[in-house]
Amino acid sequence: MTEHKQRVLSGQQLRQATGTIAAAFVLSGALGVVRQGVIGARFGAGSELDAFYAAYRIPEMLFTLVAGGALGSAFIPVFGRFLSNDDADGAWRLASAVITLVTLTATALAALAALFGPWITSTLLIPEASPAQQALTTRLMQIMLSTVIIFGISGLVMGILNANQHFLTPALAPSMNNLGLILGALFLTARFGVYGLVIGAVLGALLHVGIQLPALLRIGPRLRPIVSLDTPGVREVLRLMGPRVVGSGVVQVNFLVNTALASGMAAGSFTALTVAFSLMFTVLGILGQSVGTAVFPSLVVLGAREDLTGFRQTLAGAMRGVLFMSLPAFVGMVVLARPLVAVIYEHGLWTPNDTIATAWAFQLYALGLAAFALQEVLARAFYALHDTATPVAIAVGGMILNVALSLSLIRVVQQPYGGLAISNVLATTAESAVLWLVLRGRLRGLEDRTLFSMIARTLAASLAMGAVVLAVSGWLEGRSWLFILIVGVAVGGLFFEGLAFALGLPEARDMPMSVLRRFRKRPA
Repeated sequence: MTEHKQRVLSGQQLRQATGTIAAAFVLSGALGVVRQGVIGARFGAGSELDAFYAAYRIPEMLFTLVAGGALGSAFIPVFGRFLSNDDADGAWRLASAVITLVTLTATALAALAALFGPWITSTLLIPEASPAQQALTTRLMQIMLSTVIIFGISGLVMGILNANQHFLTPALAPSMNNLGLILGALFLTARFGVYGLVIGAVLGALLHVGIQLPALLRIGPRLRPIVSLDTPGVREVLRLMGPRVVGSGVVQVNFLVNTALASGMAAGSFTALTVAFSLMFTVLGILGQSVGTAVFPSLVVLGAREDLTGFRQTLAGAMRGVLFMSLPAFVGMVVLARPLVAVIYEHGLWTPNDTIATAWAFQLYALGLAAFALQEVLARAFYALHDTATPVAIAVGGMILNVALSLSLIRVVQQPYGGLAISNVLATTAESAVLWLVLRGRLRGLEDRTLFSMIARTLAASLAMGAVVLAVSGWLEGRSWLFILIVGVAVGGLFFEGLAFALGLPEARDMPMSVLRRFRKRPA
């Protein structure tokens, strides 16, 4: 292992690390688009795909609870402290004990979920669906539960690599998951039907961990089975992880509520909602998760040093970067939702009506993009300060608000699944605002004047860009959706960058220059 103390990345290094992660998320997003397009063409927005997406909820929930963001946010600060103290042996003992605990816990939970699968499906997951739909969903879920164990191991490997400032292969892992699903949809569904997707999901999980192993081997891991809670650092990881697990559980409750409510709606409603959220989440990965992942190790170090000024400056810079990207993105997503969904999905069994339904849900989710992106950064700031309880308490409030709004809005919104999307956006916006206010008080400000000035100018440039793209789209009416999408993105991107530069936004200069520096450093 290459032993070194953890370091704080400079602003330029953070932008470059963010660029690397964002590029990997772009690849993952592109493959996700291909995945969704292939799956949509194979099945359309119908009952089989509804069953697959519903079945995916339980394995996803268990992974999130056992080893998702909860483990990373708790493990990286403790593991990183061992590395900062030049205690590599202690760091690897901790990693060994945690990975053993995760594997045993994931295996036990997956086995219990498989055993009680029929009850989970009929009582919690899709209670309003037909018995045949419930039986299919149960069988699909039971097969996919093996991914909980695989993703549990992979999640810890991600944490180890990120703590060592290795970002590329962990960021590429989601692409491998998408690749497995694409292979399943292309080559297995013709013979096995929707079960081919399930086999692809298991293959994707294996590829997810497999792509990270070479990078892990290069840092010389000293992993071995350790079944002990007394290993130094383990109890601290569990203590930090406990509230985060509750918070992750809260998010999963929201998903389960949406799934249960959508099960009583028209066939295809849940697919439209899931596909729209997946598209929004793809953009979120590029804009929000990339920044959050890159800045987190540096915030951990600054928090450990109790460098409040450096912490505040680094966090405020990350927030400005996230908002500078997400505000124009949300406007573009709203304006170009129809051509985007049509280009990706309107093939095979996917109909224009499916496109209209999904595009509407996508526009609603897009309204909350900035709030979703800020949440990715702000929550990590609390974790870096070893505070997992505060964001969880706020998340519980957000969950209660989301459920209350969902039960109310599905009765008044024309398409009921749209009420679920609006509820999620409103609850997330409230949650992000509270996170911001609490953290602002704790850090004695977040460079507020600079931040709000940037938001005002960025929003003005974004709305002007939206008006231009809307006019261009209207002028191109009758052309192919692909042509409208390409021209709209190109015109919108150039117009926004030019106007942002004219308005004196530093991010309009810094981000392109960071990319140029990266290319200049490459050998000819």
